[in-house]
Formats: sequence, structure tokens, C-alpha cells
Amino acid sequence: MAQDKSSESKTRRPRAETPKGFRDYFGAEVTERKAMLDKVAEVYHRYGFDPLETSAVETVEALGKFLPDVDRPNEGVFAWQDEDADWLALRYDLTAPLARVAAQYRNDLPSPYRRYAMGPVWRNEKPGPGRFRQFYQCDADTVGAPSVAADAEICAMLSDALETVGIPRGDYVVRVNNRKVLNGVMEVAGVLDPSDPTRFEAERGIVLRAIDKIDRLGEGGVRALLGEGRRDESGDFTKGAGLGAEQAEVVMAFMAARRDTGAATVAALRGLVGASVIGGEGVAELETIAELLDRQGYGSDRIVIDPGVVRGLGYYTGPVFEAELTFEILDEKGRKRQFGSVSGGGRYDDLVKRFTGQSVPATGVSIGVDRLLAALRAKGRAGGEGAGPVVVTVMDRDRMADYMGMVADLRNAGLRAEVYLGNPKNFGNQLKYADKRGSPVAVIQGGNEAEKGVVILKDLILGAKIAENATLEEWKDRPAQVEVPRSELVAAVRKMLGQ
Repeated sequence: MAQDKSSESKTRRPRAETPKGFRDYFGAEVTERKAMLDKVAEVYHRYGFDPLETSAVETVEALGKFLPDVDRPNEGVFAWQDEDADWLALRYDLTAPLARVAAQYRNDLPSPYRRYAMGPVWRNEKPGPGRFRQFYQCDADTVGAPSVAADAEICAMLSDALETVGIPRGDYVVRVNNRKVLNGVMEVAGVLDPSDPTRFEAERGIVLRAIDKIDRLGEGGVRALLGEGRRDESGDFTKGAGLGAEQAEVVMAFMAARRDTGAATVAALRGLVGASVIGGEGVAELETIAELLDRQGYGSDRIVIDPGVVRGLGYYTGPVFEAELTFEILDEKGRKRQFGSVSGGGRYDDLVKRFTGQSVPATGVSIGVDRLLAALRAKGRAGGEGAGPVVVTVMDRDRMADYMGMVADLRNAGLRAEVYLGNPKNFGNQLKYADKRGSPVAVIQGGNEAEKGVVILKDLILGAKIAENATLEEWKDRPAQVEVPRSELVAAVRKMLGQ
């Protein structure tokens, strides 16, 4: 007897799931992100920046090596080989595409070129809690401006953007440092030779990585890495930079040089860099930035000179800035902690050099979109359930044209509305649908109401409150269901919506 192979011949259905490290965004998540980015774009537009959209795909060659601590050009990216043998990859940030654009269209673009860009980027990295392989970035950069006035402008614009989206003054600070000052400090410490920049390169790399870990390792851990090395709790040993005690003290003093005023901080830094030419340039740049910002009304309650900003110093070539949110939140264990950084940037004058061989000055900032949205939710400025559309229910499918006329009147009046397009047989299911949509109002018109020329408006929000704990007085003041003339539909809905 032939074996029934019907089960074997069935087509295997694909699993309906997102790939590891990716997620989907629905409704309110998408609209609140767009609303926030629209506000940021308004600020950038006011500063004279133009929007730029680039392809999500770049050549691996064009992407190059921009991420710190990446040994291979295509490490950490999603890359594939095209049929013509070129290697292509999804962009991992918005800066590398800007470098390509600035070089490709250098004869057509104005100089300086101010642009902002917003969109998803992709990192082929191990995902973790709250860490995804696709996420949004929001960047603004000025290419072709050597003056630190461009850096000061970026800091002011970042401050304005944070306040515009809903982070009040006093809940954030933009902190500014300068890579040149650190170079001067390392020259004084004996690990930078201006006549031979390649000398002590390994030691400087260790110093940069060490100070970048000050928040995690603390002063003792950083001192160990500046010296002979550090053994962690697991017993693993990390080789240090080999600095002597006096050399290490110079580096530690740099990170602790912030004083009560910008002028006092600059004076302390000037003392640390001594006769270093590059260090003196960096101090002078910070002094100029502070003066330019002060003249525009950006005081220490918004932007400060802070040598404690160490993130990204291995990547940038001049001023470095970071926006930190200073209010407290509760972590997953219920402990209080500061929210932390939501944005970072700085000057990177070698951006276009890979393409043209010429050094082109550039400075910019990137906002972590998901981080900033999380901050707004923590402040109660985002994350609330957005109101759904007014739902026009269908009591008689033969009168669909009448219901379409109602929804058209509502939409033409600027109200968000829809007709129920499911099976209208069960009216209870229509109300369940409206509830699931977060609808504030349901419009009902059966045959009897049509003959009388009226509609029934059901206040779904108040109805839900009454079902829970609304008082009799609230019910009398604003009944959850009213009958109004069809000709007054729009006005009655507006009134029920509180408009």
C-alpha cells in the first residue's frame, strides 16, 4: 500500500518573527518620534541648515573606518558583495555618507555646507537589552568651516533643540572639551612627541581608552591602566600605558580641571598644558567658544567647559561636546540614577580627506533619538496614548454611502475619522474595535435615527470612566451618549472632543 506522503509534501510556513536584534514600531511610537524630530528639524532649519537624505546603502570603500576601535573597514556592518564584485553595506551612521556627499558634490555645494539628516542606521553587533541592530540617528554638521564659531553654533543649536522638544533648562547641560588640550596634556606627560607623532602611539591609545572608562572603572581603575595595568574581578589582566606616577597625575588632573566658571576652568587647563603649542591652541579655542556662547546668552546653566568629557576623544580632532540630562530616574532595580548622555559630537577635520586628499574642516553633533524619546517619556512629555480616530459605525450595510458622507464631513473639518470596514453584523464588535483603536467618539445611526435626521454620539472615554468610578454629577454634566441633528454632526463631535 502506498504511504501517504501528504504531510511531507506540505509547504513549510515561515515563522512570523522579527530577526534577532530588530523590532517593529507601532502607532504612537512612530507618531511621537516623528513629532519630536519635526521639532528638532524646525530648530535646525532656523539655524540655516538644509535637510539631506542619502541612500541606506553605501560602498564598503566609501564607508571606510570611522567608528573608533574598529580594526577592519567592514567590521560591525551588514555587507554583501554585489554581482559586479563591489562590496556594499548598510550605513552604520549618518556621518560616513556625508563624507562621500561632501567629496562627490564638492563643486556644487555651498561652502561651508550645513546639513541635517535623520534616519535609521544599522550595526551588525551583538544585540542586548535596549540595544538593537537598527536605530534612528539625528545629525547636524557643518562642512568647510575652520572657525570654532561653527562649534559654538552647534552647541547653541543643540541646547535650543533640547528645550524645544521638552527638556527644560536645568534638566540638561551641554559640556564642551577639546582634543587638542588632551594632546597638550599628553605632551607634558611625555607620551606625545610633536616632532614624531607616531612615537608613543600605542601608549596614547591606552591612555584614551583608559580615560574613556572613568565612569565605569572610577579613578583607581583609570590610574591602574595609566600605569602598569589592571586586573579585573575575573582575573583578566589589561596592560597599562606604563606611565610613571607624575605622568599619570598630569592626565588625571586634566579630567578634574573643571572649576566653577568657564574662565577658571580655562585658566586651570592653561596651567596644565604649559608650553605645549597644540595644547595652547586647544585652550584658546575653548576660551573663544565660551566667549561666543556667552555673547549669545548661553550661560553655565546650559553650556559649560568641562574637561571631564572624554567620550570620543580618540575620534575627534578639536572641540568635543556632549549633552547630558541631569534629572534622576529609577533604574530597573528601583535605584536612583542620572539619566545621562543623549547626544554627542565634535570636530573631525579629516572627514573628506580620504576621498580628496585634502583636509576639509567639519564639525557636527548626533542625537540618540531613542534615548531622547525615553527621556521625554520619563519627563511625561511623551509616551501617552495618542487619541484614535472618531469611528463611524455601520448599522445598515446598504447605507454605506451615508456613513461615508459622515466620515467625509468629519475629515473635511480636520478631524481624524474612519468608517468601520469590518463585518458590521455584530455591533458589539464594532464598539470593541473602537475601544482597541483608542477612539474617543463613536457615531451611530440606525434606520430610526436616519428617518429622524439625527445621529447618536457615544463618548467612549467618558463611558469608560463611568464604568470605573465617575460620579453622578459627572454623568449629568456630560452624558456619555447624546442625540444630535445630522446637520450638527461636526460641531457636536468637536464639542465632545473638547475642541
